[in-house]
Parts: sequence; structure tokens; C-alpha cells
Amino acid sequence: MNPAMRHGGRVLVDQLRRHGVETIFTVPGESFLAVLDALHDEPAIRTVVCRHESGAGIMAEATARLRGDLGVAFVTRGPGATHASVAVHNASMSGAALLLFIGQVPTAHRGRRAFQEVDFEAFFAPLAKWSVEVDRPELLSETATEAARVAREGRPGPVVVSLPEDVLAEEIAVADAPVAPPPQRPSPSPEELAELGALLQSSARPLVIVGGGTWSADAGHALAAWAERNRLPIIPTFRRQDYIDNDSPSYVGYAGVGTTPALANRIRQADLIVAIGTRLGDTATGGYTLLEPPVPRQTLVHIHPDPAELGSVYQPHLAICAGAPETVAALADLDGPEEPPWQDWAAAARTEYEESLRRRPAPGSVDFGEVVGWLDGRLPPEAILTNGAGNFSLWPQRYYRFKRYGTQLGSQSGAMGYAVPAAVAAKLHAPEAPVVAFCGDGDFLMTAQELATSVQYDAPIIVVVMNNGMLATIRMHQERTYPDRPSASDLLNPDFAAYARAFGGFGAIIERTEQFPEAFEQALASGVPAVLELRVDPEAMLPHATLSEIRRAAQAS
Repeated sequence: MNPAMRHGGRVLVDQLRRHGVETIFTVPGESFLAVLDALHDEPAIRTVVCRHESGAGIMAEATARLRGDLGVAFVTRGPGATHASVAVHNASMSGAALLLFIGQVPTAHRGRRAFQEVDFEAFFAPLAKWSVEVDRPELLSETATEAARVAREGRPGPVVVSLPEDVLAEEIAVADAPVAPPPQRPSPSPEELAELGALLQSSARPLVIVGGGTWSADAGHALAAWAERNRLPIIPTFRRQDYIDNDSPSYVGYAGVGTTPALANRIRQADLIVAIGTRLGDTATGGYTLLEPPVPRQTLVHIHPDPAELGSVYQPHLAICAGAPETVAALADLDGPEEPPWQDWAAAARTEYEESLRRRPAPGSVDFGEVVGWLDGRLPPEAILTNGAGNFSLWPQRYYRFKRYGTQLGSQSGAMGYAVPAAVAAKLHAPEAPVVAFCGDGDFLMTAQELATSVQYDAPIIVVVMNNGMLATIRMHQERTYPDRPSASDLLNPDFAAYARAFGGFGAIIERTEQFPEAFEQALASGVPAVLELRVDPEAMLPHATLSEIRRAAQAS
């Protein structure tokens, strides 16, 4: 039977539906009208219109992480694509299977510096796993299949597909390409497991460091069961704290920005590091100081699904190319000694973590640590927390205890403006779960316009804005390097509560810590997106240090 005539946009949308795509995030552009036309009659795919391409890209990246599968965004050429590049970079850092489709100038105009023309294959080559332009409509279906395969396989990551508008508009009779099969990641071999077991048997101070983007809820449960049975200490990497229930006796804190000095010392003192899924980048290793390349002092077992990552920075004692869920499943049958020599070491590490939850009183009338502590007791285990980049993120990272996989979404690339669009995506993905976005005042206004998307699609997120009137991370580094000489880090902010109300949301200003619980309950009950603005003293620079203390320490050094 001959295939029916379809325009290229219909061919592409049909293939995305066949790959299980449920939601597409977009800022519409005239360069992909045929795709918008196809989405008009596509009941299986929800189209979410965003207010900025960076927001659309971040929502797609967050969706990929929450689903453990493809997240899809469509943007237009030129500025649309360059705006979305922040999400591509973050997907590369987080290991998210993001598909970014970009409308492009007509093929006849290519190479003539046409309006908004960019060579997207070259532009995105350093950021994406694959960037490609489709120059013939009959290639659309097979390119979509290949894009899905590449984005999912090995260490997941972003794929960028450029689509000339004439290629999308042309009517063709072409059959759908086969759907890309689910990625097949290897398991550790019996020999590799035996060698790992022998290393554990001879260890006195082991640590298991977990991270990367290929985990699952089942893997988290299996990890906790194995670690607890063997009394092993577990350390998730930067913004991967939800990979294991933080109330597990095996959880001893996270490795990344804001790692406690006690945990950093534990990593230095370990005699065996078993790294599962993580690349062991600079944030997890304290700028490559806790584990020193190329051959760390600690015996290193590095387990990763991408063979290119193994040995790229560290030369491990044992390198295992395997997926994280597959590895953890295999570890179920691997036990250490009946009376592990490391059990006191692990228990001490857990005690140090519990001590780190004790909050130091903050200057001013709003104590952000107390707010986070209250939320830790108030929110249910399925609540999803998002955050962008800035010093404010250290409070929820330290004082909130994540209970379930898929409840922490933070910018892996350090991009500001991640929290609000990620929260919108999370609420659309899990409408019954409370979703709380943590922002700084500078961070919030990067993507605050996506409150309009939240209202339009009935995704009532709660945004907690820590307003201290400055870009606090920059100010902190200035005080450490050029004490008492601040420059270009002060902010004059609007009334954030009024801003929320302008979108049809709920807004409240918190000027005393004790006001927060009532305001939060009102926000939750309102059923609309909400912004709770915390008026925080600028002295509250870090959970463990004030601005003045940072300045005095720099002046004394």
C-alpha cells in the first residue's frame, strides 16, 4: 500500500508521536508553520506555548529528566535558537535526552546570509551530541528516528535538528521510518563484579559516589537496599540528592557546590571510591582536588555507560562500561564482609551529615534556613523542588531532605533562570505533586515571564524568591578577592508579589520568618501560581557565613 501524501511537518510530528512524545514546548515561529499545522490535529501531543525560547528549552530538558526519555522543544531560527542554546548546554551537562528542533531559512537561501540565518550544525556542534540539518523532506522521518536514538543512547544528551521551512512545507509520500528501540546499556560482567567485590573486601574506608542522568526510581531503591545491607556510605553528586532517600542511614551528604568540609575530608581520606554513573566532574571533586587526576590517591572504580568517559580525566583501577540501573541491579548479589571494617567510618560520616542539618541562626528578620527547614517537614515525599543558580540554592541543598527519585531539578550547567520553567514542566508532568521553585532575586527575573505559561496551562507552582537586593554569588567572590570594593552586583528590584498578581497569581511578601507558614498555605490553597518574596538581610550570604565574615576573612589573609 502506497503511503499517503503528507507535508514535512506532518511527517515529523507523526514520528515524534510514534516515539512516545507527549508534550512539545515552543515559542512559535513562521519558519516551522507546517509543524504547527500538524500539531493542530494531533490529540496525542500537548503543545505548550512558552514566553521565551530559553524557557521552552529548559521545560523540555526538565521533562526529559523527569520522564527518563525524550523532551522536545521547537524554536525558530536566529535569535530563537540562540536563546534556546542555554537549555542545550544544560542538557549536555545533566545528561538529558533533549531534542531541539529549529526552523531554518529556505534551502534556496542557505549560504547567502539570509535574514536570521545561522549555520546551526556548526553553532551547536560543541554543545550537542549531534547537530544536523535536514535538506530533503524524505529524510525527516529517518532523521527523527536517528535523533531519538542518539539522544537516548550511552550517556543521554541533546540533539539539535535544523529544519528549512520549504522542507517542512513540501508534500511527499513517504513511509515512516522504524521507531528507535529503547537504549540497551550493558551490565557489569561477572568478572568485573568479582573484582569489585575483592576491592570491597580489602577496603577499610570505602565511599560510593553516584550521579549521571541514567538513573530511575527502582535503581534508587536497589542502591539503598544494597548500601544499607552492607553499611556503605553513599554520596550523590551535585543536585542528584534525590537518587537515594536522604533519611537512609547510608546517605552521608552530597558532593558539589556547598559540600561540607567534613564530607570533603571523607572523600580525601577514602581508600576506595566506587563511582556509579557520574563523570566525576569538577563540581563533584572540588575542582579536581578531592580526587586528583590522572591517577587519584584513592583506589577508583569508575562505572559509566559511555566508554568515552572512562579514562578521559581519571585513570581508574577498574573501569566498567555499564549503565547505572543495570549496575545497581547486579550489585544486589554482591556483598562485603559480614562485619565490615568500615561500619564505624560509615556511621561517623552519617553522624557528620546529621550534624550539618543543624542550622546556624541567620542575620535579619527572615531566616531562610528556618523556611527551608519548615518546608522539609511540611512537604510530602513526592514534592518536586527546582532551583536555578546562586548562593540561595545552598540552603535547600543543605537543609531539605529528598525522599524520592525525580524530586530535585537543578541547573547542572550553573545557568540562572532554570527554576521557574523547570517547575512549570514538573507541574505539567506531575500535576498532583506540590512543586516549589527556589530563586534568587537576580535568578528569578531571568525567566519570570514563564509565570504566564504557568497560568495559561493551569500549572500552579509556588516560587520562593530570596530577595537580598544583589547578585550574591558575585558579591561573595568580590569580597573574597577585592574586599569592601563591590562593583556591578547591586540590584533594584520590583515588588515580586505584585508581579505575580499581575499574571493572575498569588503574591505575598515575607518580612519575618514566622509569616512564611501561613503565606505558604495560602499560596497552596489559592490554586494559582504563587510568588512568595522573602526580604532577606544582605548579610545572609551563606548558610555558614555572613557577608561581613567573608570580608573580614579576606582582609585578614
